[in-house]
Amino acid sequence: MEEQDVPPAVVTSSEPPPAAPTGPPPQVTHRGRVTTPMASSNEDGEDMPELEYFVAAGPRGFPPLTEFLDISGVDMGKKPEESNRVEHHTDLFNTNFLVVRRGQEFQLKITFNRPYNADKDKFAVEFGIGPSPQFSKKTYMPVFPTPERQSAWLGRVVEAAGSVVTMGVTPAPDAIVGRYRLYIAVVTPYGIRRTKRDESCDLYILYNPWVTADAVYLNEEEERAECVLSESGVIYHGSWDDIAERDWNYGQFEYGVLDACLYVMDRAQMPIVNRGDPVKVARIASAMLNSRDDEGVLVGSWSGDYLYGVAPTAWTGSADILLGYYRSKRPMRYAQCWVYAGVFNSFLRCLGIPSRVVTNFFSAHDNDGNLKTDIILDENGRIDRKNTRDSIWNYHCWNECFMTRPDLPAGFGGWQVVDATPQETSDGLYRCGPASVRAIKHGEMCFPFDAAFIFAEVNSDVVFYSRKRDGTMEVVKVKKDHVGRLILTKAPGSYDRRDITDLYKFPE
Repeated sequence: MEEQDVPPAVVTSSEPPPAAPTGPPPQVTHRGRVTTPMASSNEDGEDMPELEYFVAAGPRGFPPLTEFLDISGVDMGKKPEESNRVEHHTDLFNTNFLVVRRGQEFQLKITFNRPYNADKDKFAVEFGIGPSPQFSKKTYMPVFPTPERQSAWLGRVVEAAGSVVTMGVTPAPDAIVGRYRLYIAVVTPYGIRRTKRDESCDLYILYNPWVTADAVYLNEEEERAECVLSESGVIYHGSWDDIAERDWNYGQFEYGVLDACLYVMDRAQMPIVNRGDPVKVARIASAMLNSRDDEGVLVGSWSGDYLYGVAPTAWTGSADILLGYYRSKRPMRYAQCWVYAGVFNSFLRCLGIPSRVVTNFFSAHDNDGNLKTDIILDENGRIDRKNTRDSIWNYHCWNECFMTRPDLPAGFGGWQVVDATPQETSDGLYRCGPASVRAIKHGEMCFPFDAAFIFAEVNSDVVFYSRKRDGTMEVVKVKKDHVGRLILTKAPGSYDRRDITDLYKFPE
């Protein structure tokens, strides 16, 4: 008997299909498998236990630790006129907390309940940042007073006078930047006794352009004074042959601005462990300072209708914008390129990354990534705005920040372009940079991040096409010296203009 193909049975159901899911779609992450949530908030934190016993409780409970060394108080040396603030160039910060820079020693005065005996007494200064601090992630760092036992953060006893010990602490030059909690821990044979969490002992650690081992080290004092410490500046606008100046108050040392800058990184859910890398911080900030896709700091508008916010021309400084965003947790309205650049400059300088605002006159926007500015003309010689996608602005403002680039070949560190104005997406978000200025000049388009787009902004050829009725196009003119006609920034130590066009391009 021959075998026959039997069609599969079709099972029908009278029940309706399940309803489509409601509510917002689940958040997609790219973290991979992790056992605990990734720490991404500097404001969150867990208090460390006051007592940690090494031994199990006996019939009468844990043994008392009263006979061992105890801590009476900690003097942070946080007043603006004290050496910690002056020597770390943080005396201008309007804050009630200690602010220091990494890679450089600061000193604490610890008062014990009796004279300190270096041979018998053991203690450590502990620093923690973010939730669940861990030594392996450098979010928990103990600092020891003896040279025989040291961590990545160096410690030493500067002076011991009776019950007062002056302790020197040197954070690692690649330490995480942010707000730390401080504890003093005394080690006994039975366990560790710590000070209770005291918010007044919190401290901020920033980047340090004065220390050679820091990734943001800048070796010119005049440049450091301008690009880190100067609170005011000039942003250029207008046209290359009729330049206008706009005063801007960066206000990076004003009360609350430092917390607002740290909140920007928290809002971006930037992992705490990445905040010691200036390349990653600058890239995250270039996305977070606009609101196109992440509820960032500023809403851009070029419509001329500013009824529901502040006109871009009305802003004169960054502090109101950053503080307004920090308090309201909502984007501020409205901005254009110079506002984005001014606020970005404040963010970078506040954290200790040298930065300056740059204006590019006749700045191209290469929409299709072909490194040319394509202008299509109709049969009458007028610009065909329907089919022309590329554009040229009279001027455009962005930022440069100074840092090493270990991800690039040697020689491409130094000034890096970052731009918060939302123009094109980069890795899925509206952001741009950091891109090496030297790479842009030498045409190294493949170097991260976004070097090709910035190259086109300053050095693309303007190609005019004549479009026929049948859709064919013919090149009628090429202008090689129009884009990037003049690139300016403020000169350090004065209000003069500084022409930096030669840093971006060779002579035409």
